[in-house]
Amino acid sequence: MGLRETKMERTRRFIAETAFDLFVAQGYDATTIEQIAAAAEVGPRTVYRYYATKEALVISFVENGLNAAMTAFEAQPDDTPLPEALYAVMASVEQTITSNPARLLALYEIFDRTTSLRAGLADLDWSWRRRLAQEILRRSGEAGDAMFATLTAASTMNAVEVIVHTWAANGNDVEVADITRETLKLLRTKAIPVPTPAGGAARQ
Repeated sequence: MGLRETKMERTRRFIAETAFDLFVAQGYDATTIEQIAAAAEVGPRTVYRYYATKEALVISFVENGLNAAMTAFEAQPDDTPLPEALYAVMASVEQTITSNPARLLALYEIFDRTTSLRAGLADLDWSWRRRLAQEILRRSGEAGDAMFATLTAASTMNAVEVIVHTWAANGNDVEVADITRETLKLLRTKAIPVPTPAGGAARQ
């Protein structure tokens, strides 16, 4: 990344960080693009250049967290056992939550009240699952099972969603590490039932 691109990325992130500070302090609905621009010491046009809508600012926070989790997974050596490599995703999510819990709680409050944001989040989740499935398939080699990779990615994303939603629902009164432990324990001990036809026989 060249110097110009680096400066643009720094500006983009600073605008998003500034916006979320305002969302936490005074609420999403009460915060205007003009206020965000003033706090970030840029013009409104600059804000719109990076984020076409206020909703895009919110989505960017989730996207940054998911990108960090993907980077943590990709950083694991290819010969790392898949369960251990996938745990890097959970560790990254924990770090995102604990680094700024007030911001994440504000984020969930915004999503609860804004239908268009929930739609954007769903699209982002699906995109991230596909990326994770592709990386899992790459690690498994040419003989890799695409359905296995897809199910593994979906299971990982579902676990992330359960962990984050449970933490947010408890208002930061429960340690996210404890929620992660309990979630993964349920999955590992097969306490979660899998849909099975009558009699337990697999359908052909």
